[in-house]
Amino acid sequence: MNTQPQERRSHLRFDKIFTVYLSTQDGMMRGIGRNISARGMFIEVRDSLSLGEKLKVTFAGEDGTEMTCLCEVRYQVALAFGRKDGRPGNSRGVGLRIVAYETLDDAPLLLVDRERVMH
Repeated sequence: MNTQPQERRSHLRFDKIFTVYLSTQDGMMRGIGRNISARGMFIEVRDSLSLGEKLKVTFAGEDGTEMTCLCEVRYQVALAFGRKDGRPGNSRGVGLRIVAYETLDDAPLLLVDRERVMH
C-alpha cells in the first residue's frame, strides 16, 4: 500500500523564493513568492487580503526587467510555529489565481484560459 500523498495539481510548479510587489486598491506592498505555476502562486504577505480581491503582482528581475499579472485572492493561510531557538514564529500568505498578464504599458491585459482552477 502506497502511503505517499499524490500530487493533484496538473501544472508544473516553480518552487523558489522571490520578491514580488503587490498593487491593491489600498496601495502597494512587498511579498515573498514561494511558488508559482501557470495558473497561480502562493505569496507570503505581512497584511491580510480579502478573498476574491483583484490585485496586480509585479516580478522584478535582477537585470531590471519586470512582468506584471492580474490576480485574484483564492485563499489565505496563517501559520503559527515554534522556531529552533524556542521563540514563537508566524507566517501569513495568500493563494492567488492568475487571471491575466500585462504585455506592454499601453496594451490590454492578455487573458489566460478562463477555466476555474482551485488551488
